[in-house]
Amino acid sequence: MPFDDVRDLLRELKAPDRTDSVRMAEAFARAGYGGNGLGRMKDLALWLAATRGRVPPMVGKAGIALYASTHGFYLPGADPLAAQRARVDSVAAGAAAVSHLCVANDLALNVFDLALDLPSGDITVEDALDERACAATIAFGMEATAERGDLLCVGAVGEQSKVAALAVLCALHGEKAEALGSDAAKIVQAALQSHDGHLDDPLEVLRRLGGRDIAALTGAILAARAQQIPVVLEGLAALAAAAVLHKMSAGSITHCMLAGAGSSAEAQAASRLGLASVIDLGIAEGEGCASAMAAGVLKSAAILAGGAAEIARRVS
Repeated sequence: MPFDDVRDLLRELKAPDRTDSVRMAEAFARAGYGGNGLGRMKDLALWLAATRGRVPPMVGKAGIALYASTHGFYLPGADPLAAQRARVDSVAAGAAAVSHLCVANDLALNVFDLALDLPSGDITVEDALDERACAATIAFGMEATAERGDLLCVGAVGEQSKVAALAVLCALHGEKAEALGSDAAKIVQAALQSHDGHLDDPLEVLRRLGGRDIAALTGAILAARAQQIPVVLEGLAALAAAAVLHKMSAGSITHCMLAGAGSSAEAQAASRLGLASVIDLGIAEGEGCASAMAAGVLKSAAILAGGAAEIARRVS
């Protein structure tokens, strides 16, 4: 069955290993930074060391992958296809806010058009995707790690992705549908009722409620875990994808952090998943902006770790 490969990959994941985090902490101590003077920067460096499996955890190549799709349900406002195309074109042209932040932090930026002209099914009355299409989109998302970078930031663009993500989170964790307003809440409630009795399997939740953007995000996060690449999540869609994997295997998202909670719904979802935030700048609508800022902080933490490791080597 199409989902079998996903389940097999999850079963093959190695358990988290704190050995390199301990080694990095020892290097900080030998370099004279054994206390808390470096604050969370040292914590971030230790997380990078544990995730990368190396000391120091240098971050050279880093990038942001944003996914754009359309969904079959209706939200009042702008035409979803036109709005998504405008977002994709803005990023592609280097005109979006995230584009400028990527230049400032030396980050690659890719936005993926996931068949915008073909919306996924209306989750209020039908499945978003069939199993084969969902598995294929997960596989496509895995290509985000094809260049084997040192840090990957992921998120989705568009208002519809938030609604689908909330439906997934409600099905998995029971978040309140009202988090995005009355129109979104009605869609989520209708979707949960329509699929009642078929939401015990996290991958079924994903294919019935998630759409292409959340499926691709699931693949990107899973592939990064298998390749020991740290991941920064931004937005509800990325959190929903992480929740699918976490529900299947709690150790599958130890390589993830949240860029920053842009809403109470994101904060609640991150708390359920045990995910810490890198920054807290109140960025709610940046579609990649929080990730770009968080990546800059993590790159600085990696450079700090490299300096500490070099000093520790000299004094040992």
